[in-house]
Amino acid sequence: MNAFPWSEAMRFGFGVLRLSSKEFWGLTPRELAAAFEAQAARARGVAPGREVLGRLMAAFPDEVR
Repeated sequence: MNAFPWSEAMRFGFGVLRLSSKEFWGLTPRELAAAFEAQAARARGVAPGREVLGRLMAAFPDEVR
């Protein structure tokens, strides 16, 4: 079994996501992995599908109703 790659995780959390120490250490490994996967998808130019986009638009509308 390999040790957890803390150096890479911290470089990603602090350097790419620009998290504070409190935010970074408050993440679960699953949350950090999800953030990494989302960033990797953006880097590949993969956009969210219609279903995901619809949920995001409903949760965060451009105008207040």
